[in-house]
Amino acid sequence: MTDLTDLTIAEARDGLRGKSFTARELTQAHVDAIEAANAALNAYVLPTPERALEMAAASDARLGKGEGGSLEGIPLGIKDLFCTKGVRTTACSHILDGFTPTYESTVTTNLWAEGAVMLGKLNNDEFAMGSPNETSHYGPVINPWRGPAPTRSSCPAGRPAARRRPVAARLCMGATATDTGGSIRQPAAFTGTVGIKPTYGRCSRWGIVAFASSLDQAGPIARTVRDAAILLKAMASHDPKDTTSVDAVVPDFEAAVGKGVKGLTIGIPKEYRMPGMAPEIEALWQQGIAWLRDAGAEIKEVSLPHTKYALPSYYIVAPAEASSNLARYDGVRYGLREPGADVLSMYENTREAGFGAEVKRRILIGTYVLSAGYYDAYYLKAQKVRTLIKRDFDQASEGVDAILTPTTPGPAFALGEKSGDPVEMYLNDIFTVTVNMAGLPGISVPAGLSSEGTPLGLQLIGRAFDEETLFRTAQVIEDATGPRPSPADWWSKSA
Repeated sequence: MTDLTDLTIAEARDGLRGKSFTARELTQAHVDAIEAANAALNAYVLPTPERALEMAAASDARLGKGEGGSLEGIPLGIKDLFCTKGVRTTACSHILDGFTPTYESTVTTNLWAEGAVMLGKLNNDEFAMGSPNETSHYGPVINPWRGPAPTRSSCPAGRPAARRRPVAARLCMGATATDTGGSIRQPAAFTGTVGIKPTYGRCSRWGIVAFASSLDQAGPIARTVRDAAILLKAMASHDPKDTTSVDAVVPDFEAAVGKGVKGLTIGIPKEYRMPGMAPEIEALWQQGIAWLRDAGAEIKEVSLPHTKYALPSYYIVAPAEASSNLARYDGVRYGLREPGADVLSMYENTREAGFGAEVKRRILIGTYVLSAGYYDAYYLKAQKVRTLIKRDFDQASEGVDAILTPTTPGPAFALGEKSGDPVEMYLNDIFTVTVNMAGLPGISVPAGLSSEGTPLGLQLIGRAFDEETLFRTAQVIEDATGPRPSPADWWSKSA
């Protein structure tokens, strides 16, 4: 029998229902894998093996009665931004040391209702701010694709790399993620996994530690397009506790997988051909175009003229919202508290000790652009540009069903290679931030390997609340790439 940790969610679902193995056996296999690999990969900041096995036993009982949800017995990793009742949640920041929520996020509540099993809390950049997952209070996560001397990042820009790396390294069958400027799609591209940022409002933000509230959106990371569709169906819902949650029917996303692209028109934005883009990324893009054309899609060039303003606008809007959201961390109600001579100095000492350098940088930028005299010049102008970016997509979508772009401008980079230059680091978001600014869905699907033998991804951008078209189109790319290699299991050999 195939190693249980190598199964896809769809395969494991069928195996559990067919009684080929139990949920406890499936979960124990992943618990063992985490124990063997986590010291090398640093993917989990808090494994929860006892809780996982208890949840698996409950799943076995339901399966034994012929009951169970769509994810019954499926072990998942949960990003440390999702509040989990009774389980420490820190956003990988020192300032939230020891914080244990008394409530559960809506997304994880939905997953547990469908029978999913929690393996533990996954590492991420502090408050999802950073790039190569170097800003976590618990240390960086290592990309499993980087061999016995792993030196490269699997995630740029705040990308809770751990979410993806455990999926790629077979330490969970799927994972929850969030995407503010590319934090689902970019790590997925760097680790050979599938990641979808759904339309803003598709998944509730309630119970997720906020970075930038008008940009944050939860979504899944998985090994296949079908698995991502299964996970998104379970995660999405209308939630009255989140005023940005949209009251819309959640489709059966899995049913869209395999429908093909005949009759669809795929847009290719001319503005995404940018100076400095790696030649292998351009070649990959052309290959993706050829795959979709061969599958029956029509290819059409489109224009998104305000793309060049997206990155600077994003890095005004996102820090501004972060500055506001992170003002709540003061050492009074929860988390870290550093003593001071008075209340003000206690605030200052706590925030100085509790926040890392990248978070402080973004708070300072955000506070500056919101300050008197600069609000109109920076923040208000950036919001106007955001409106123009959304209009570009609206106009382009009148003639196309989805848009194909690269996910990243290059392959995964070495840890420390870009973190010394924040501007260079932020440039890695160039293909992804437009989707967040416009509130649209975007999916990254593995499409090949770089010259260094590491994964590369292609991105598909869809119309609002039309994730189904993204899944059917992404499946064509997945099928065209054929069987995908897995990273060498160097971590267990070095254990």
